[in-house]
Amino acid sequence: MFVRFLMLLVLFLAATPAFAVNPDEVLPDPALEARARIISAELRCMVCQNQSIDDSNADLARDLRLLVRKRLTDGDTDRQVLDYIVSRYGEFVLLKPRFSQKTVILWGAPIVLFVAGGLALAVYARRRSGKPTGQPLNAEEEAELNEILGK
Repeated sequence: MFVRFLMLLVLFLAATPAFAVNPDEVLPDPALEARARIISAELRCMVCQNQSIDDSNADLARDLRLLVRKRLTDGDTDRQVLDYIVSRYGEFVLLKPRFSQKTVILWGAPIVLFVAGGLALAVYARRRSGKPTGQPLNAEEEAELNEILGK
């Protein structure tokens, strides 16, 4: 029983995300390192594209991690670091794009599509509700129905 528990524990721990931050990149100040990790989690690896630079082993991701840490040690705020990297690599480098005039379609499209789908469903249901379903009864079926109903 204990062995099974240990095996399950090892499997669950193996499924946790592995961070690609190398020991030589870690800042000596824990507060700065925590800020660097938060910023790195928001930045997309331009090579992998579906990973943050914190999770990626690509050389470009390493360079970006080092750049983030350098900017933080130079005294930049989190916002200044993000703005600097966006100015160099574009808005695509952010895993969660900012709401701006350029990204209004990206953020507004789901709402517009949801409303349009609801309206289309309402129009379809309204048109469909007035139409009879099936076929009219023929004379024989109508006579049988009248007999059942006692008319």
